[in-house]
Amino acid sequence: MHLAPHLPTAELSEADLDAVAGGRAGAGAAFDLGVHAEAGALGVHLEAGGVGLTAGMGASVSPQGLAVDGHLHATLY
Repeated sequence: MHLAPHLPTAELSEADLDAVAGGRAGAGAAFDLGVHAEAGALGVHLEAGGVGLTAGMGASVSPQGLAVDGHLHATLY
């Protein structure tokens, strides 16, 4: 006897999934830019077509010294 609830599932087509998830109109059709800043940190995110780039840098000072962190991420959609 299974006590876990059973939920019905359905399969979505790519077109239905894009409509629900806000899919893209086509390659190269979208350009998005976002900037995040707070004390000691700065980040930038850029999306164009099927490529996303995220870069950030942070710094902090403590009695032990200075710590600096930087990163760059690339994503292909």
